[in-house]
Amino acid sequence: MSDTTTATTTATPLRKVLGERTAKALATHLDLHTAGDLIYHFPRRYDERGEHTDLRQLQVGEQVTLLAQVKSATVRPMRQRRGTMLEITIGDGSGATLTCTFFNQAWRERELRTGRWGLFAGKVTDFRGKRQLNGPAYQLLRADATQDEAAEEIEEFAGALIPVYPAAAAVPTWTIAKCVRTVLDTFQPPEDPLPGAVRANRNLVGIGTALREIHRPSSKEELFKAKYRLKWDEAFAVQLTLVQRKARAAAAPGRARPRRDDGILAAFDAALPYELTEGQARVGEEISADLARAHPMHRLLQGEVGSGKTLVAVRAMLQVVDAGGQAALLAPTEVLATQHHRSISAQLGALGRAGELDGDPAGTQLTLVTGSLGAAARRAALARVADGSAGIVVGTHALLYEGVDFHDLGLVVVDEQHRFGVEQRDALRAKAARPPHVLVMTATPIPRTVAMTVYGDLETSTLSQLPRGRSPIASHVVPPERPAFLDRAWQRVKEEVRAGHQAYVVCPRIGDAAGAEDDGEPPSDTEGESARRPPLAVLDVAPILAEGPLHGLRIGVLHGRLPAEEKDAVMRRFAAGELDVLVATTVIEVGVDVPNSTVMIIMDADRFGVSQLHQLRGRVGRGSAPGICLLVTEAVEGTPARERLDAVASTTDGFKLAELDLEQRREGDVLGASQSGRHSHLRLLSLLRDSKLITDARAEAAELVGDDPTLARHPALAASVAALVDEERAEYLEKG
Repeated sequence: MSDTTTATTTATPLRKVLGERTAKALATHLDLHTAGDLIYHFPRRYDERGEHTDLRQLQVGEQVTLLAQVKSATVRPMRQRRGTMLEITIGDGSGATLTCTFFNQAWRERELRTGRWGLFAGKVTDFRGKRQLNGPAYQLLRADATQDEAAEEIEEFAGALIPVYPAAAAVPTWTIAKCVRTVLDTFQPPEDPLPGAVRANRNLVGIGTALREIHRPSSKEELFKAKYRLKWDEAFAVQLTLVQRKARAAAAPGRARPRRDDGILAAFDAALPYELTEGQARVGEEISADLARAHPMHRLLQGEVGSGKTLVAVRAMLQVVDAGGQAALLAPTEVLATQHHRSISAQLGALGRAGELDGDPAGTQLTLVTGSLGAAARRAALARVADGSAGIVVGTHALLYEGVDFHDLGLVVVDEQHRFGVEQRDALRAKAARPPHVLVMTATPIPRTVAMTVYGDLETSTLSQLPRGRSPIASHVVPPERPAFLDRAWQRVKEEVRAGHQAYVVCPRIGDAAGAEDDGEPPSDTEGESARRPPLAVLDVAPILAEGPLHGLRIGVLHGRLPAEEKDAVMRRFAAGELDVLVATTVIEVGVDVPNSTVMIIMDADRFGVSQLHQLRGRVGRGSAPGICLLVTEAVEGTPARERLDAVASTTDGFKLAELDLEQRREGDVLGASQSGRHSHLRLLSLLRDSKLITDARAEAAELVGDDPTLARHPALAASVAALVDEERAEYLEKG
């Protein structure tokens, strides 16, 4: 160890406090380099005598750290080879025991004496029906103590909370704990970044107290206070960043696009064959008011599957076109972009065909830009975009390429925002002379705390009301224990087709010799994947259905690797009723609108996430006939995967399902853990459990930024925000 007489700060290199060898191990295996890195490497849980991990709950294959007592130790020769085996039995006071084995290490019997307590870490294995740890790492309590002294130590230890850290095989939790204790011995806490008024208002302990208590808690009460303070720091940093960005956006110069009473929008509204829902009218007014301001709109439009978000977006685009600008709708796939182009064209009618023989001269032009356009079609489309005659441009990532130049881009609409990265969205915004208005759409309902934390710099509008005429969707799980149910499912498809309707069959994979994966997001539940059969594939299932249970029906195949013209042709045939059944991947997850489709069968439904399942079933029940969604699974009752499917089947409330989805996902998944940087994720804050704390932090952040927009009067707080929300995280959080 080096000289410990000088104070240790968060910036002190660990080698100066712990020595080169230990510091190198922490840097190599855990990416911890400074005292601050280590101090902010918080325990993931705490063991307590009498309340630690129950040995009866251990699962084979699980990596565990256990607080337990040696019950017996036996050395015996091995049968199959030369040498000895030390076998010790440990227990945790619950009555359950676990065997630990050590090969050719009989000397350990001297320290692993009956009655000794210690921490044991390793992987739970199974040997002839008995659970065991093979060669576990261990740390005994007071290794130099006699048995009597150990007994006294256990009594003293009875109420102690032992931190268990995120660790590595080469750096176990007790090594980290020892390093933390060494650093804390000389640690000088940083200046508390939180203003005194905020600490007093929210009854928060000081930063020094919080950092000490989270590692060496003196009681459960003090540990709770420490965690609460450190969670507050995380929430406050994120909310300050978002509130500042929102304030800057509100002050940024833009161009007002006010509504005209005699323009294309008015003609479009007058021709609508139905009334807007109350929600569509209300949200339309909110967006219209935003567009009329001389600052860029940054608004999130979320709504249930089929709630009419596209209609709201079309009306916003027409308002911008009326004001002399252009609008671009960015979609994540060619299938969805083509669907949008087709449906918007149908909605606009002659108003979208200005310049054509049957077009309305007072209207505009609608143009599609995708990567699969031929050279001549691409040149013609780009010319219409560049000269401004195309008022509405629908496209994929192809809109982002060089050579796609807008005459006057006034509004960017991003559909399914989560499918796009920051750079992609910024590339489209950069094609405008002034910052354009931005409308972000998602059909995945977002829990309030996620909206506040991930989309917190956007104004939020919600469409929860389904348009009139939409039919209910019944969902059922088709379980493995009832094979006759799957036969009945295929009969149901044939019945719907005989009644004049159509069906989807969805599979997780495309399938071929290379075993290509699906078109959408990876399934959220892949535990034990290596031991399971591969997910069902479209290219395998379609011929089985055609030759078997759906023989005689007209079956089409759709997946992301088909050429664009073929994908479009398949969708056109299905929409026209020329196909009875469409066997597809998640390429149909969003935007596909065929009102005649009434039944969907999702194969291997447990391989999909909650939000994906909700999105997929939204493809049926879009007309006057009721819809049915059958979730086929091999997941048995009582497993998490089955419980998830049962929950999806029990409700069509997307917001309830969004809460369920959040419960089952790591916080980093929600906030984008792929962003680089050690400080770019939340360590303690739970978007699900800490909703009130997040709300309170938002209120304090708004008040503070209103008084001190750049945090100039709070330099320590500004530095803390910069550390907890690095630049890449800040970019990720800027959704608009």
